[in-house]
Amino acid sequence: MLRLRVLTALDDLKAQNVQEIDVRGKTSIADIMVVATGTSTRHVKSLADEVVKFAKQAGMAPLGVEGQREAEWVLVDLGDIIVHVMLPRVREFYGLERLWTVGDDMARAAVAG
Repeated sequence: MLRLRVLTALDDLKAQNVQEIDVRGKTSIADIMVVATGTSTRHVKSLADEVVKFAKQAGMAPLGVEGQREAEWVLVDLGDIIVHVMLPRVREFYGLERLWTVGDDMARAAVAG
């Protein structure tokens, strides 16, 4: 349910290129990471604020929110879900999708083979 609220919040404010990454078995810090892009620092901050608002409405206060002042990369920690909202250049530079999906293709190929 919280996952759907997060995705709805991002969709409502027109987040771009929203990606969900299942990180179970790779880390104990979360089950899912959601990465989304905002078009400006104002948009990034608004997206993160909307995620926080929707989470609170679902009865889940964030464990932490980081990066709101600069708003180039805002992280919202919801426990089992961590949301990263970033400017395009920041997202491209850090490549979180690549980092957290390394080896997934080989694992899928081994299961399929």
